[in-house]
Amino acid sequence: MRRPIIAGNWKMNKTVPEAVRLAKQIKLLVEEDARERVEVVLCPPFTALHAVGEVLQDSAVKLGAQNVHDQPKGAYTGEVSVPMLKDLGCEYVILGHSERRAYFGETDEMVNRKAKAALSRDLGVIICVGETLHEKREGRTEEVVRTQVRGALAGLEPARPEQLVIAYEPVWAIGTGENATGSEANDVIAMIRRLVGELLGADTAEAVRIQYGGSVKPENIKSFLTQSDIDGALVGGASLEAASFAEIVKG
Repeated sequence: MRRPIIAGNWKMNKTVPEAVRLAKQIKLLVEEDARERVEVVLCPPFTALHAVGEVLQDSAVKLGAQNVHDQPKGAYTGEVSVPMLKDLGCEYVILGHSERRAYFGETDEMVNRKAKAALSRDLGVIICVGETLHEKREGRTEEVVRTQVRGALAGLEPARPEQLVIAYEPVWAIGTGENATGSEANDVIAMIRRLVGELLGADTAEAVRIQYGGSVKPENIKSFLTQSDIDGALVGGASLEAASFAEIVKG
């Protein structure tokens, strides 16, 4: 049985002192759940990774990053490598978020290279896929999502399938207050799982966890977690408040 995973993406928010304060509050509220029931990951900005990592040390709450370069080192000003993240204690990294795709030109091929680099060094990945509002209105949700999944997973052979997490985040629902219904999200996620089976095999598809993301709140989390194929959530704004995030973790 797949263990649900709830990840908080803090995006470009929180100074180091603010991040430490938030991480301490969240750890206090969700530690028991993180040990017994659900995998919990916090993804602060790069500047706060070390400090938050110290807060989470010896805790069941795990540390994640929001992006990574596909090369282990080199002349890539402003970038961060997988070994650097591992050195800080990161266990996951978010890849291909729609904001990275929209604002920084990330492509499926780039996401694929990063995923291979991370998984080859035992760093779990949370790969984001999802359609825009325009694509949704054109009835292209399945086409767009299938293309992104195929591109991101091309040639992947994860040694530990549980380290491969896919987050279905419809772009039109991110930070807008709008969200897919539980059944709508489950239909897309079930399709993703079938595609993972075609690409990586049935056993891997059964082990891979697929989250929903996009305006996830305490008020709507149950509508997603009660679905057959949804294995957790990637949480944005609601992860910036300890009590709100804890409610989501508790489901």
